[in-house]
Amino acid sequence: MMSKEGIGGAAAESSAGKESEEKAKAVEPFHLPTPEEIRGQDIWNNCAVRSVVSGVMGGGLGLFMGMFLGSLDTPIMEEDMKLRQQLIYQAKQMGRRSWSSCKAFAVMGLIFSATECVVEKARAKHDTTNTVVAGCVTGGALSAKGGLQAACAGCAGFAAFSVLIEKILERYE
Repeated sequence: MMSKEGIGGAAAESSAGKESEEKAKAVEPFHLPTPEEIRGQDIWNNCAVRSVVSGVMGGGLGLFMGMFLGSLDTPIMEEDMKLRQQLIYQAKQMGRRSWSSCKAFAVMGLIFSATECVVEKARAKHDTTNTVVAGCVTGGALSAKGGLQAACAGCAGFAAFSVLIEKILERYE
């Protein structure tokens, strides 16, 4: 048989466990942002700053992707080339591909970010529609050299891709 002390001890442990859970669930006090935090938010909410940062980050991503993809290119006349010639060829290909990808990703990031920011500020809403419009404008602008049909296909494709990425990341609820 159990003694009263054993029952009381278990009850005390369970009540202590509930108290610690309640303390863990306690709401933390609200802290007002510091002037530095407000200034940082104001700077980041500027569409020009946001666009330039996205362009630079896109350029960096393109640079590394170009280096990786450029290293995969093999010379057409690989058998006839000596090792030194192959290395020089590979380095030149990596440089060309890196610079090309850098420019493309920088422009893509800049256009997408600028469009999304402007649409978001104009609509005063933060939702998936902004992403669709930004994707459409970006896809259309990047493929406009190919004519109207290519611009429309680029618009639809980039908008669909943007929505897919948003759904995967679940940015908006």
